[in-house]
Order: sequence, then C-alpha cells, then structure tokens
Amino acid sequence: MNLKDVSTAQLARIGFMAKRSRGNFIDGREVPALSGKTLPVIDPAVEMQIADAPDSDARDVAQAVASARRAFEDSDWTRMRPADRERALYRLSVLIEEHGDELSAMETLQSGKLQGVARMIDVGFSAEFVRYMAGWATKIEGQTLDSSIPFPPGSKYFTYTKREPVGVVGAIVPWNFPLAIALWKVAPALAVGCTVVLKPSPETPLTALRLAELALQAGIPAGVLNVVCGGAEAGAALSRHPGVDKLSFTGSTATGKAIGCAAVDNMTRFTLELGGKNPMIVLDDADPETAAMGAAMGIFFNQGQVCAASSRLYVQRKIYDKVLQRLAQLAEGMKIGSGFDAASQLGPLVSKRQFDRVMGFVDGAKAEGATVLTGGSRALDAGYFVQPTVFVDVNPGMRIVREEVFGPVLVAMPFDDVEDAIRQANDSPMGLTASVWSQNLSAVHRIVPRLKAGTVWVNTHNLLDANLPFGGFKQSGMGRDLGRTAVDSYTELKSVCMSI
Repeated sequence: MNLKDVSTAQLARIGFMAKRSRGNFIDGREVPALSGKTLPVIDPAVEMQIADAPDSDARDVAQAVASARRAFEDSDWTRMRPADRERALYRLSVLIEEHGDELSAMETLQSGKLQGVARMIDVGFSAEFVRYMAGWATKIEGQTLDSSIPFPPGSKYFTYTKREPVGVVGAIVPWNFPLAIALWKVAPALAVGCTVVLKPSPETPLTALRLAELALQAGIPAGVLNVVCGGAEAGAALSRHPGVDKLSFTGSTATGKAIGCAAVDNMTRFTLELGGKNPMIVLDDADPETAAMGAAMGIFFNQGQVCAASSRLYVQRKIYDKVLQRLAQLAEGMKIGSGFDAASQLGPLVSKRQFDRVMGFVDGAKAEGATVLTGGSRALDAGYFVQPTVFVDVNPGMRIVREEVFGPVLVAMPFDDVEDAIRQANDSPMGLTASVWSQNLSAVHRIVPRLKAGTVWVNTHNLLDANLPFGGFKQSGMGRDLGRTAVDSYTELKSVCMSI
C-alpha cells in the first residue's frame, strides 16, 4: 500500500471525505466564515488536500468574542458550582479518551506526526491534563490577612483576597501539538470559569473543531468554547480585540512579540510560550550510548518540531567521537514514512512552507562551512520528509547555531571545560529548556542553577508533567503553561477590605 492509499483509508475510517468543508464553531454551532473564504488542510505525507477550513477575518473573530462574552456574563458557566465545572471537564476528558482513535488519526492526517505519538501525547496526555485541571476547579483559593490599618482610631477591618476568572480568553495555538497545546490553554481557563475563543493554526484546525463539539457533548454550555479558524488576519484580530481579557499564545518568538504589543494597547493580560534553541550538555562520565539515544530522542521526536527540542549538543571531548558516531548510526537507521505506518520513526514536516524553511537552514549551514555528519537532504520523493540531520564543525556565530530550525536538525560541538559549556549554552537570546547528562550529582547540582532556562532536565529530555510549570526565560516567553501557575494566570486577584 502506498502513502496515498494509507491516507485515503484513514480518511474513510474516521468518516472524512476528501476536501470536506468545515466551519468555525461559534455559540455552539458550526458556521462558515462571513467572507466565504477557506484554506486547504493538507496531508503532508502525500501532499493531498483532505479538507478545507474557514479563512476567518476580524468579523468572524468579533462574532466569537461576542459569543464568549455572552457566555461569561449571562450563562450559568461562571456561576456554576465549582464541583459542577469539575464534572463537566472530567466528562470532557472521558470523551477525549473514547474518541482517541478518531482524534489521533486527525492529528496524523493534518500534521503528519506518528499516530503512536498522537495517541500517546495529543490524546493520552491531553485527557490526563484535562482531568488534572478539572480538579483545580474546586481548589481556587484566596487568603485572609491581618490588617494594620490605623484609621480611624479603634476601628477594625476584615481583609482578604479572592481569585476571580479573568473573563474572555483568546487562545492561539501552533500546529506541532494542536490538540494538546489547545487544551493547555482551554482546560485551566474553563476550570476557573472563563470562556474561550480558540484559534488553531491554519495547517491543523480539525482537532480544535472536534474538541469544541466534544465540549458541548460534555455539558459545557454553548458559547463557552468557540473556535475561529484562519491565518494571520484572524490571529491579529483576536490579539487586538478589546473584548478579550487574557491572551495565551504558543508559537514563534516573532509572532509572540507582535501579540504582546497588541495586547498592551488594551492592557490585555497575556502569556507567551515561545521558541527555543535548547542546549544538551553531556559530561564525560555519561554513558555514550545513553547520551546518543537521548540526543536522538531530543531532536528527532516529532520530526524536531518541538519548541523544547535539544537542537544544540555539547559533548565533553573525551567521549565526543563515541557519542557522535552512535548518534549518526541511530539517525541513519531511522525508518522514514507515513505516520500511519507503525514501523515509521520519522514522519513528514507539517507543510511545504516548513519543509522549505528547514531545508533553507540546512543549505545555509552547508554554505557557511558546517559539515554534514549525516542527513542533510530530502528523504522521499513525495511528501515533506527531511532526513534526520547532524551538523559538526560549526561555530557559535553560524545561523544554524543561533536560530530555531524547528526540524530534525542538530548541531554538535565538543567542549573541554564545563565552564565553557555553560557559557555556550547560555549564549542565546532564548531560554526555554536545557538538559544535563552526567552521573556526577555534585556537578549536576552546580550546573543546573546556572543554566538560563525555564526547564532543566537531568539525564532525560522532552518530558512534561501536568503538575510541572512549562515556559521560558529571556525571549522564550512570559508566564507558564501547566501546573497551578497556569491556573492562577487565568484569574484576577481581588483584595477586599471590610469595616467591621
């Protein structure tokens, strides 16, 4: 069976027809864009259109924000008992699991990712995360404070704080983990009583639209979760809409800066989870085999389309050759193919635009004098497949070392002194994640506090937990997703002072 046959078979299995037309999801129903314009949804493994979705503009965004505002002000959602919001979110988690095959197939069709990854992360982790956030609905709390207000003499005051839902949330999510990252924003916002306008990436809108249907089925009222599809115009309109109280964005640093600037004009609260150029530091006491496997997983997982990917590898010189030799073997042995093929270890990039971008970085690195240890070319004749690629003989000034590629492309550099490795790891405008590989816990404890990154892993990379906040230092963002920190970010803190 060729790749096109696989894609067609999967379309039939989940009830899709090729070029099926979808609408936005506003106020509990599917509606077309007011302009009538659409954008194609492409299966990147076969370069075939599988559906089309609305290319929304500011008018569609205004409709969705108005729906979310009505639901926030006039529906039972914000007045609902926290325990009832908890139950609704729990029912949503169950529905995500029950529709796991359908949702993971959609993710593979629209993004190209391995279906096993989609089933484990985009469905499995997402269902667990929604359950985790459901529990927070009943645990929003404030504080009682002892007052020292002296006037008028002899007076007494009861003072306390309380957290209230921030209001209408605009959530803008990327295409690499469409369902999972959408729920990173949607679940905590709903748990505290907010309403949401979700804008998925134009490449991957299908699971967001299905999520909205499942939310309605779970008992979440119409208008609480709205989905507006489209590109930059829709995203810009949502970012600058005065009816949005909080923006949460995951994506590129450049786009995040634009969203932050637009938000400030309206004093809209915002959280930005942005790009990364993440270092992996391997000390010479580490096992070369383990380090090589960790580096391969860190950069080739999800075709390198991971903001936390370990794209810069620093290995102490004593074991540098052993680690790189084994890493090259692992890369060259990877099976490349459709995400629906259970034997595939590397799928396609999400789109032609992303394929061209990644190959531009590869060709640019070659022109600057970097050496290709392995890979460096298109992998298959059809589809947006790129070989797993490792560059050596690079220097810190090269673009391939400085900028986020967001593909299966790694740069490797040896070091002699640990201090130099730390300096090079921090020599980046970004600071999302890092990892340290060593059996010397004393050395690890000295290194971890000095790495300018929001997450530091030790002897592992690219692992997340619902309870562990995720976000970056420097230009990798502001605020955090996941954990209690995320819950608090969808609330406003109110102080109350009562004369008694």
